[in-house]
Amino acid sequence: ADSLYVSEYFSQSAQKLSFYSWYGNAKLFHFHVPEDTVLLRWLLQASRGKGPECTSMDITVHFRHGAPPVINPLGTRFPANATVRPSYNISITLSSAVQNTTFVNVTSPAAGDWFIAAHLPQAAGRIEVKGFSTPCPYMFQADMFVLRLTDMPVLEPGVPMPHTVVSPAKPLHVKVFVPKHVAEMRFQLSSCVTSEQRACAVRVLLGSITLPQSFQRSLTCTGSINCSLALESPPWEKWLQIVVESLGTANASVSVEMLASFTVCRPGSTNSFLNFVSLNQSQAGARPGAAGSSAPAAGEAPRNASGPRSSCLQSQPVVREDLDVVSVRYRLLNGPGVPVNSLSPSLLLLNLNTGMDSGGSLVVSLLLNKTSVNLANATVAACVSAASPVLSLNATRNCSTAFSQGYPLSVSTSSAEATLIVLYPQTDDWFLSLQLLCPRGQGECAGAEGRVTVFAYLTPCFSDCGPYGQCSLLRRHGYLYAACSCKAGWGGWSCTDDTKAQTVGTQNLATLLLTLSNLMFLPAIAVAVYRFYLVEASVYTYTMFFSTFYHACDQPGVAVMCIMDYDTLQYCDFLGSVVSIWVTILCMARLKKILKYVLFVLGTLLIAMSLQLDRRGVWNMMGPCLFALLIMVTAWVHHGAKRRHCYPSSWKRWVFYLLPGMALAFIAISVYAFMETNENYYYTHSIWHVLVACSVAFLLPPRDKHKKPWAWPQKLTCRYQICQNDREELYAVT
Repeated sequence: ADSLYVSEYFSQSAQKLSFYSWYGNAKLFHFHVPEDTVLLRWLLQASRGKGPECTSMDITVHFRHGAPPVINPLGTRFPANATVRPSYNISITLSSAVQNTTFVNVTSPAAGDWFIAAHLPQAAGRIEVKGFSTPCPYMFQADMFVLRLTDMPVLEPGVPMPHTVVSPAKPLHVKVFVPKHVAEMRFQLSSCVTSEQRACAVRVLLGSITLPQSFQRSLTCTGSINCSLALESPPWEKWLQIVVESLGTANASVSVEMLASFTVCRPGSTNSFLNFVSLNQSQAGARPGAAGSSAPAAGEAPRNASGPRSSCLQSQPVVREDLDVVSVRYRLLNGPGVPVNSLSPSLLLLNLNTGMDSGGSLVVSLLLNKTSVNLANATVAACVSAASPVLSLNATRNCSTAFSQGYPLSVSTSSAEATLIVLYPQTDDWFLSLQLLCPRGQGECAGAEGRVTVFAYLTPCFSDCGPYGQCSLLRRHGYLYAACSCKAGWGGWSCTDDTKAQTVGTQNLATLLLTLSNLMFLPAIAVAVYRFYLVEASVYTYTMFFSTFYHACDQPGVAVMCIMDYDTLQYCDFLGSVVSIWVTILCMARLKKILKYVLFVLGTLLIAMSLQLDRRGVWNMMGPCLFALLIMVTAWVHHGAKRRHCYPSSWKRWVFYLLPGMALAFIAISVYAFMETNENYYYTHSIWHVLVACSVAFLLPPRDKHKKPWAWPQKLTCRYQICQNDREELYAVT
């Protein structure tokens, strides 16, 4: 009946989308699908602004169950040992319409965490100056509707269950619990009878839908003949959904009888007490059952099991050590060396089911001890899988379980090392199975044993993103995940793609250009000192010093030198740049000294405050510039009205100093605001340094006419002095 279904609605706030350059630009949505959900519907709403800067745009939306989606919009390379499966994605187009609404349906979805990541196309690479242009806002919101069955029937193992499918429009949903240590599950459907006495036709779906890949199994049964399906390595300690659909006419009901049976195996005997004694001896203060540690209990009897028992695996006790956020190390109690034989696989449990482990990278490394294997052509096959282990490793199987595809590994005497990197592993129990194989069959390996050293750990970023990347910890509400931000032209998931990487020579050239271009302030400093503008010369010296060492510390490559904290260098560089413009324009206004110095100090304090509030805002530079220009124009108008002619009055001053200085300043602002990109930054910003420094040298006014140039002999008082009467312009000898 319809009353047996309950609908639930989950929503998250909308997020502003960004153009893609690294994983941090993708906006992540995290939902939890409850158990017994039979229908999942995503409501995806995308919208854009109404301004003229808003154009048609394609929004890419990625879906994944269990972990954030692994995406590669830029087509870069992944690390060498990483196995990547494409994510499931759709594209939403915003053309003439301001808003777009899209629905995505998933029937029989897997319970647990589901993730959605949305982003815009690749970023253009242009450096936008905050405030010069208004970017178009593109918004995205994801809502989730679920239809859940409140009283889903439970199929008990070994007990036949009769049921009736009322109509094709109302399929039958049942579930069965798969206990631990199940090697095989067999589902059988029999006694299929229709109400119209016609040939019976039903379809059985086992398992749930997961994205990007789904391994849901299908079984079609026709007539009264019994049909069955065997599932090897079904997911342990989970509920398995079974859907029975009628393929007959609309009004015909179908009666069926279902039976589920398990074949289980018992792990090889291990002394758990000795394992815990070893744990206490090797780790001071640790206690059995303490938080953050787990070891599979060997010899545990399975529940709800039927069928023959056999020892089909050798379980190795593993301790999980939580080191930091998304950082876990797995330690084997019996040492890193794992004994491997050909009779049954050795099994290691890697616990990643806390819900906070899926935002990193799982790394598994194997090292074969060559002296432990007495067969030169023997191979140790390994398989890393989630939810359930692979209990039979041979040349014909491809490391797959009932509902998932594992990750194969192998080591031999010719290739003794192997590494696997699983990016964003899904939340679940992960298993590592190892078994010794021989090319001529298992009989050749009888009595042989090898020893493999296993290193397994969870890290936020593989290899810490290398020398050309930075590992960033990202957050979406309470969920944490990590991603690499690359520099110096390097790319890829772990910054290992050198397709567009800058050479060391290019990096050195960029550092030299950005730092040595600040030496163009030396002429401006010399002119200021020569004209007795000592305060202005001090400001230019401060700007030159901090701009030089800020850009030496800001480089993305290997040519980096930081004399102090990066944030301090950046703040001092920005402060010196704006204050230099402020004092230069006020100096051009030719104000009275007391008023000029008061404005110097007051303006510097206000600029320091505004930079602390918003360091990259365009008005932090434009505001002081415009206010200083207003003061200068007012002062020039006052001087011109007082003298009754244009100020400055000399045409040479305009032609050879003011107009060239203004032109240089205008070109510098144009380069800074409109021409800088990530690729040309090192030379366009160097041009900005040169143009600004040269414009200052041109724009500084001449010294007061009553002040003589620096002449040190005239400063000595042990001789006759020539005194000047400023009022009568007469000279007398004293």
